[in-house]
Amino acid sequence: MSVTTQERFRAAVVAIAPTVLLIGFAYHPYLSDPTDAAVIGAAAASDTTRWGISHIVIGVGYGLIVLALIAIRSYLREAGEERWSILALPFVVMGSTLFAILPGMEFTPLAAAETGADFEAAQEELAPWFVPVIVTGGICFALGALGFAKGVVVSGTLRPKPAWLVAGALVVMTAARFVPLGPAQYVIGAAGVVALWPVAYVMWRHPETRPADQPRFVPTT
Repeated sequence: MSVTTQERFRAAVVAIAPTVLLIGFAYHPYLSDPTDAAVIGAAAASDTTRWGISHIVIGVGYGLIVLALIAIRSYLREAGEERWSILALPFVVMGSTLFAILPGMEFTPLAAAETGADFEAAQEELAPWFVPVIVTGGICFALGALGFAKGVVVSGTLRPKPAWLVAGALVVMTAARFVPLGPAQYVIGAAGVVALWPVAYVMWRHPETRPADQPRFVPTT
């Protein structure tokens, strides 16, 4: 496999990952209050197939996000960025891994609904386990996303405006994890697309490597 083909394969992963995540969140039943056990249980019981499929897709999406960020780290390293992205990578991997656990945990109300159990009570019992995972994952991902945002901006791989767009979208994607509102799930998916598609485009168009002192784009003022 040629270097160009390898780079474009990585670019494809970076583009596909947030797309899968967005599809999963878009297909997920809307929750007017994601913190209300009754709302969650009712949504799971109303369409168990949709509930199950959406959570599988979201879990796969977060797995792909890990691969995408590893690919971006490799691309930034080849551009000479050796400080921020390497520090950020363990945090985004851990945060994404913890996020991938959450869809599995949310099969609990689905199982309760299908077996005729009290799905609201099942969701309430799940909360003491669910909340620490989402908070820990959110903090880890936030630290990593900020590092990646800094790495993209200083690497010279994107022009200044797209680089700051990517950085801002990563921040929004992270912040939305901490917002207990129904629309937050769509914001996470959409922000992921905005953050990673510009990077994927540059990786696809400019797969060649450059020496550390020769960035792909020279920032202009």
